[in-house]
Amino acid sequence: MATTDNSLKTRTPPFLPVTRDGLVDRVADSLAEAILAGRMAPGDRIAESTIARQMDLSRAPVREALRRLESSGLVDYKTNRGFFVHAITGESLANLYELRIVIETAAVARLVRTNAGAALPGLQAQLGELRRLAEVGADMATHVSADMEFHRMICAASGNPRFLQVFDQIANETRLGILVIGRLYDDQSVLAETHEPIVRAIEARDAEAAVAAIAHHIGYARDQVAKLFDSNQEGTHR
Repeated sequence: MATTDNSLKTRTPPFLPVTRDGLVDRVADSLAEAILAGRMAPGDRIAESTIARQMDLSRAPVREALRRLESSGLVDYKTNRGFFVHAITGESLANLYELRIVIETAAVARLVRTNAGAALPGLQAQLGELRRLAEVGADMATHVSADMEFHRMICAASGNPRFLQVFDQIANETRLGILVIGRLYDDQSVLAETHEPIVRAIEARDAEAAVAAIAHHIGYARDQVAKLFDSNQEGTHR
């Protein structure tokens, strides 16, 4: 009688089932990348059937992915009309930055009190990356991603997962707003410089100074965004 190789029974199969969540995540990431890369402009209608056909999928995972992007601020749903790329307004940007100030001042205060030593090396390295990008003249999208990563690190290191959850929810909408405007600073070295007081305050274990530094930093960015958005709108209507 032939013997059975028991090792075949325990061997890990070469392929694992693709979960629906994994598929939807990949579709959502692909759509977000297309929007943030400018291949779909704010206000554009998103044709579910066309996307499903191009991705060789049914419409169900595409619709679910769009619902996720709606919750992150990249997509709007209009009753009986479908999904559209989120249309940026001056008011929505102001509200977004106001929320960021509330979340990130709380996050940095908690970080200084509970986790400054562990968080500092990563923040210092990211500040160095921002300086490097300014020196080599990297494109704006790369600068924006590095800037957002610095702020995400603060929320992650705060020890309160709710801060990180909210930050991740609004991060793509923040990126979209800046990319639609076309720039944030004329001199990208300013972007790196505006992060330096935050790092110094954390190094000094001074929670009050860290809160003031990050509030000033985000508030200044908010004012720049509002000014540039208004300027773009004036140019559009001439």
